[in-house]
Amino acid sequence: MNLLPRSSKDFGSVDYWDKFFQQRGKKAFEWYGSYLELCGLLHKYIKPREKVLVIGCGNSELSEQLYDVGYQDIVNIDISEVVIKQMKERNASRRPQMSFLKMDMTQMEFPDASFQVVLDKGTLDAVLTDEEEKTLHQVDRMLAEVGRVLQVGGRYLCISLAQAHILKKAVGHFSREGWMVRVHQVANSQDQVLEAEPRFSLPVFAFIMTKFRPVPGSALQIFELCAQEQGKPVRLESAERLAEAVRERQQYAWLCSQLYRKAGLGSVSLDLCDGDTGEPRYTLHVVDSPTVKPSRDNHFAIFIIPQGRETEWLFGMEEGRKQLAASAGFRRLITVALHRGQQYEGMDSIQAELSARVMELAPAGMPSQQQVPFLSVGGDIGVRTVQHQNCSPLSGSYVVEDVQGDDKHYFRRLIFLSNRNVVQSEARLLKDASHRAQKKRKKDRKKQRPANTPEDLSAAPGQSIDKSYLCCEHHKAMIAGLALLRNPELLLETPLAMLVVGLGGGSLPLFVHDHFPKSCIDAVEIDPSMLDVATQWFGFSQSERMKVHIADGLDYITSLAGREARPRYNVIMFDVDSKDPTLGMSCPPPAFVDQPFLQKVKSILTPEGVFILNLVCRDLGLKDSVLTGLKAVFPLLYVRRIEGEVNEILFCQLHPEQKLATSELLEMAQALEQTLRKPARGWDDTYILSDMLKTVKIV
Repeated sequence: MNLLPRSSKDFGSVDYWDKFFQQRGKKAFEWYGSYLELCGLLHKYIKPREKVLVIGCGNSELSEQLYDVGYQDIVNIDISEVVIKQMKERNASRRPQMSFLKMDMTQMEFPDASFQVVLDKGTLDAVLTDEEEKTLHQVDRMLAEVGRVLQVGGRYLCISLAQAHILKKAVGHFSREGWMVRVHQVANSQDQVLEAEPRFSLPVFAFIMTKFRPVPGSALQIFELCAQEQGKPVRLESAERLAEAVRERQQYAWLCSQLYRKAGLGSVSLDLCDGDTGEPRYTLHVVDSPTVKPSRDNHFAIFIIPQGRETEWLFGMEEGRKQLAASAGFRRLITVALHRGQQYEGMDSIQAELSARVMELAPAGMPSQQQVPFLSVGGDIGVRTVQHQNCSPLSGSYVVEDVQGDDKHYFRRLIFLSNRNVVQSEARLLKDASHRAQKKRKKDRKKQRPANTPEDLSAAPGQSIDKSYLCCEHHKAMIAGLALLRNPELLLETPLAMLVVGLGGGSLPLFVHDHFPKSCIDAVEIDPSMLDVATQWFGFSQSERMKVHIADGLDYITSLAGREARPRYNVIMFDVDSKDPTLGMSCPPPAFVDQPFLQKVKSILTPEGVFILNLVCRDLGLKDSVLTGLKAVFPLLYVRRIEGEVNEILFCQLHPEQKLATSELLEMAQALEQTLRKPARGWDDTYILSDMLKTVKIV
């Protein structure tokens, strides 16, 4: 039996609804949910003794069920005489105080201020089918009548799918009238989430429009969103922001329905936000492993990433997460990253907080009532302590934080919040210092500190940094590239002039300074805030052999190249990031590899010198272009790919006849390492220079 209209305009037709209810008979038709699905919200906004008008009542059982639990002052109206007759017959003896009237809601016959609640379940959606002038005029009359028959303080409670044009019309109309506007998402039961064919991919919302007494000259507008049945409403600054928040929840519901229906949607990620503040609290990635054979216990699992480890390849990159999911052996694994700035009590509290929400992302076919395992590394949520945060005019907001690694060492990291999953700089803390810091944190938790207590800078003395340890793999590879200078066994006794563009935390130039006693280093950094960070938090300091120049690297090198007596460097290193994420190349900025600029770099490099560049480029076409441009200026070009990362280290030299076979290169690296492994030099035993160059290829 076809009960749908030929055109959405039929929803406004009396004849259509009469025919609809004649064909359907006495079986109730429930738009957007039954009483059981809506009762929590209805009881929140309607008091039992209030006088309620239900517009477009149809043959829904909602009014009857409200009546049966104590809401007995209910008037129902509908445009269809057929359905009003049916409802009168159905309720005459059992619900004598409830009335059913045939009435057009755009021309109601009630006196002004007759009701305290007007309840609408799907009627506005049925009428507002398009944005043609005739339709909008009809809706204006309907909403004006709703306002007329409501008392001051009364509420228009409208159950809707909140499609964009409907939300815009309802919110716009009532906010202009000076009413308080609240949109409340209707909570789905778990059964609805997992049922084989959910009725709506879009979630159901309730508009609660509260009538205020008009205040002449007042422009006050109140917009609120309530995302949970018992949650606190969040105040929003504009109708546009409210519409955006509703759209985000609709997109989430659509995603849930897609994830339920089919696996393998590709890379899927989403943020779960704090219901009170709206700030992101968890970032979820959904990873499907279609090759895993299904069994009763391997459908679904949640993996909590320890704090501070979300930047590691296994957790921070799509390929890493696929490997993690495959090794875990589940058809679907959801990885959960914890956000800095949020408080977490422990694994149990996180599990309690996430359980209901992540079940909405479960795959089809999972047995009901099955326990979903929560996994982690070592069973804990890790340690993250934000030591310092600030905002730089050039680099934006950033944090310096201490995190615990998988070997129980503590690491200090510099993170730019514009790219919060990328570690800009990292240093290992000495064990005694990190132990003292941990004891101090425990002690501080026991003391109630005043909110205005200044930050304790003594938590990060320079000597707490292990300066012998290079955390970043690309820094290790760049240092290994010094073996290309030939005669590496003499480097400790030979003057070594180096230019480093991009300071960050200062680990790279500091390592060269401390391990090569005859080195003289010029470091160029565009952002003075980064010099402060490096000095205060990463143990960096300037000396006679280490000078920092606050300048744009492009301008600084152009100035050097333009001098009559230009300086010459044995080594030039570029480790500088781009502030524009849209370019496809995040390191270095494209201007640093333009051929005219590369000619200037060449002019300040000694004939036997080496130019070392950290390249991060996801655009293969752009990368080929960069390599071609570099080869035109530096005919000898080696490339070393950093495993598990996008980084590639390029070693550039001027004379192709200097080319070394892999075996020669490894011998020179071993000789350099042997020279550096002198007693009392603080060499890291895990750092094997020759390993850094094993996979080097000549372009």
